[in-house]
This record gives sequence, C-alpha cells and structure tokens, in this order.
Amino acid sequence: MRIQLILGDITQESVDAIVNAANSALLPGGGVDDAITRAAGRDAFADRERVIAERGEPPLPTGDAVATIAGDLDARWIIHTAGPVYSAHERASDLLASCHRSVLRVADELGARSVAFPAISTGSYGYPIALAAPIAITSVMRAETDVEQVRFVLFGEDALAAFRAAVDAGA
Repeated sequence: MRIQLILGDITQESVDAIVNAANSALLPGGGVDDAITRAAGRDAFADRERVIAERGEPPLPTGDAVATIAGDLDARWIIHTAGPVYSAHERASDLLASCHRSVLRVADELGARSVAFPAISTGSYGYPIALAAPIAITSVMRAETDVEQVRFVLFGEDALAAFRAAVDAGA
C-alpha cells in the first residue's frame, strides 16, 4: 500500500472513497463533516438519511464505519466513521485505531482501491494531532487490506508535519 500525505481540501480529492469524520448520530456536523456534506450534495445526504433510518441507535458507534454514495464528489463513496472525543485513556486511542481499520474494512467490502482520510478526531473532538498521527499511520500500515493507495489529506502545516513525523518514525 502506498501512503501519501498532502495538504489540501479533502472534498477536491479524486479517489474511490472519501472518509468523513462523522458523529455517532451520523447527522451533519461541523468541520470536515460540514465540508463533505455540502460538497456531496442532496443525493448523498438522502443516502445518509437512509442509513440513519436503517441502522438504529446510534447509527454509527464510535470506532465503526459505514458507506454512502458520494453524490457530487469526485469519488464513488463516502465512508463515514465516528472518531472518539479525546481523553488520556487508552480506550480513546483504541477507538481511533478502530476508525481507521473499520474504514479500510468497508473500503475492501466496496472494492475501493484508493481512500482519502482526514485527521480523524483532531478538530472539535480535541485529539492532539501529535498523538493522533502515529495512531492513524500505524493502524493503516498494519491493516490487512486490498486498498492500494491511502491519502491523508491534511488541513494545516502542523498536521502535515505530525503525519510526516509519524511516517518517518515508522509509526
């Protein structure tokens, strides 16, 4: 698997699947979720509502992932994952790792070969980027998957530097 780190806007990526940092209710939120929801458009939102209606409460448990159509994005699917709110407990790191593994499992089920990830849980969920980056990189590198290309599309030089350090360290 090839891992790329880029500074950019995840909604502009041309990949099989774009990962959305969602909440467990799978309802539109802020940050990356808001940008993806707006860019994906009405059809993707309707598919998201279908998933909410089908899955029960909560429709997206923390650490899990589910796919919807990508609508107007240059992708086939959006894979939504609910990251943990940061705490110093080991459970938060386990859940963050689970997000990445779950996304790749869903990508495999869909036949996706290229996936674009944001820095899950590092926005309003407060996960420090320096702690989240090694978890993300290690989880992806150790995953048994048919995904050929993983792109981490990062917002800001600090995030890019943290992910570069994690890759360089072999996370």
